[in-house]
Amino acid sequence: MDEKIIDYEGNQIVISAEGDADIEIGDIIIKDAEEPEGDLVITARILEMDLREVYPAEIVIENGLFKEVIPIITDDEDSLDMDFDGVLIPGFIDSHIHIESSKLTPSNFAKAALAHGTTSVVADPHEIANVLGIEGINFMIEDGKDAPFDFYYAAPSCVPATPFESSGAILDSEDIAELLSREEVVALGEMMNFPGVLAEDEEVIKKLKAANDLSKPIDGHAPLLSEEDLKKYVSWNISTDHECSNFEEAVEKKNLGMKIMVREGSSAKDMDCLFNLDDRLNYIIEEEMKGRYMGENTDDALSIPPFDFLVCDDIDARDLSKGHLNTLVKKAISMGINPKEAIRLVTINPAEHYGLNCGAIEDGKIANFMLVDDLKNLNISKVWVHGELVVDNGEVLYGGKKPEIINNFDLDEVKAEDFDPIMEMDYVNSLMDETTNVFVMEAYDGELLTGKLEKTLLVRNKVIQPDIKNDIIKIAVVNRYGGNNITNGFIKGFNIKKGAIATTVSHDSHNIVTIGANSEDMANAVNLIRQHKGGLAVVCAEDGIEEILDLPIAGLMSDKDADYVASKLVKLFNLTRDLGCTLSSPFMTLSFMALLVIPNYKISDLGLFDVEKFEFIDLVRQYLN
Repeated sequence: MDEKIIDYEGNQIVISAEGDADIEIGDIIIKDAEEPEGDLVITARILEMDLREVYPAEIVIENGLFKEVIPIITDDEDSLDMDFDGVLIPGFIDSHIHIESSKLTPSNFAKAALAHGTTSVVADPHEIANVLGIEGINFMIEDGKDAPFDFYYAAPSCVPATPFESSGAILDSEDIAELLSREEVVALGEMMNFPGVLAEDEEVIKKLKAANDLSKPIDGHAPLLSEEDLKKYVSWNISTDHECSNFEEAVEKKNLGMKIMVREGSSAKDMDCLFNLDDRLNYIIEEEMKGRYMGENTDDALSIPPFDFLVCDDIDARDLSKGHLNTLVKKAISMGINPKEAIRLVTINPAEHYGLNCGAIEDGKIANFMLVDDLKNLNISKVWVHGELVVDNGEVLYGGKKPEIINNFDLDEVKAEDFDPIMEMDYVNSLMDETTNVFVMEAYDGELLTGKLEKTLLVRNKVIQPDIKNDIIKIAVVNRYGGNNITNGFIKGFNIKKGAIATTVSHDSHNIVTIGANSEDMANAVNLIRQHKGGLAVVCAEDGIEEILDLPIAGLMSDKDADYVASKLVKLFNLTRDLGCTLSSPFMTLSFMALLVIPNYKISDLGLFDVEKFEFIDLVRQYLN
């Protein structure tokens, strides 16, 4: 007869493999010791998410699921014959990400993310949906099917994001209802059209009702929305927000029942302000004054994160090659968050919110997990997906796949004069210099919000001139879907002194956005992108620079892997540095300058846009002699 011997509080307990009853000792239930017949049996220390405890256990995996997780009760762990040193923890879940922003296909994204312990994402494919509609979403789903990775999707709620830009596709409420009926679609994607919610726009409300009817979560997107407007927005069961840029905003939304996603991506980095120690301490004091229990003592309370999830939202391949959610968890720990609590932000918390059968090492859950050295350093050596080893000693065992190429690029060749902001008024003297007041966008490093400036610029031959010395350069958006319309404006914050850069990755409609010191280089950068039907380009005729990362898939994604894309991004980044740019992620920041749902000034192919007023404004304010 087979037996299992378990040491419990110094007592040797012999459990027969015969019979099928669990044995209860006090509060501990020791499961039947019958020899398992699973696909995989591992004995190791695990992190138990509900109890927030680390203890040794025998794990039985069968058909990609945890069949049994059997605690081993002992006071002498050193005597146990463990399969691994370290701790097994659940695979990480990025609960809000746009895969397209990595410039990688889902399969190549998986290959890169697995090395960092990410095994699942809830992806909102509204980038490719704005370009190719349902066809683009189907591409994302199909491309990731063979990868050892769990892709869940949110149905893009705003395609296009606003009626104030030209996009490649439209998804109406019927399209959304069909998408939400799919098993792999677990939520309604971020509802960026908060003015439409507040105005109870018929199509917007139909989309919200479709998600509510299926009891699927609705992701929010409501930067700086507050008070009664916020209450009305949340009343439609909009349950998350990832746009909080200050602690007070996040607390107001959390108090209304929203789950707060703390975003730390390649461009937008909100963790420093949302996990700020002083703000957290004041929050704890205020909550305790209201009679709400926050912990045994201040240190314990500070170790618990005030918010709910860690997400990237947008991360490029250059950063993804260095780390993903593991980097975010380690940063949270460095800011005083308890490691076990930090891990919950990317495992059980998102799994429970989106109804995913993962995020914990427990019976019946999908066997997505990893081996780390400890809970603080989080050095990852092995990763399993559905019980299959996919990362071994840091090496990803999945090779990726060659993706299909889909696109709908339609643009005529552009000329330098297309990027000259013209003063059309009759009384502007073309033979002498004048000045005019111009509204100027201001970009900030690491933020999606933009500033509102008014600057006096020179007018020469009826063309408004940039002010390179004071960092006022040109920006333009070019319709790439056949309209050929171009809007010109001015922007501060990039510090480009010469040349131009351009990109077809520009949220959300993904027209071409270009900035530069002169019209000739801007036109050449756009035409270089036109030749490749999408990409990121740097051009400077003065220095003989002409470089591009081609993105043939919808103008958003490469058909190559993360190493290739990351190396090209590094090269482009260094070239932008040579042009004078001082931003840490210039192309990612540029991609948000056409996002008309983030305050304050933004620009589309149809005009300069004031997000606070939610209307177009004229570039020129007045003339000054």
